[in-house]
Amino acid sequence: MELTYRTVNGVQIPNLRLPKQKNLPIGKYGMMRLDYLKKHRRGTYTTLLTSCTLNQHLYDTEQEAKRQIDLTLSRLLNERGITEKLKAADPLRWAQEMNNAKQSAEEIVLNEIIYH
Repeated sequence: MELTYRTVNGVQIPNLRLPKQKNLPIGKYGMMRLDYLKKHRRGTYTTLLTSCTLNQHLYDTEQEAKRQIDLTLSRLLNERGITEKLKAADPLRWAQEMNNAKQSAEEIVLNEIIYH
């Protein structure tokens, strides 16, 4: 590898560039993970950034969070008896229970994946 330099105010500075990276789509959970890393895990953030793996890490985190929310929500709906039968019998209670289950599933995933 050949290293070139540029002179700035009489100081030789190496011309360093990061390699090209894939630009993977990052959603809500990837952005939450990025924010967490920047604020609370500066070393991990810097390592991922300088090794050109930050975007892949955020994408993987996003995908895993979505999978875990789906699995956890399914389990919670089963445990709590939130069914189509309940939806037909008492739609307001069903909506309340669904919202509660979704919030619980997301909170579990945030604590286990995003803020870990």
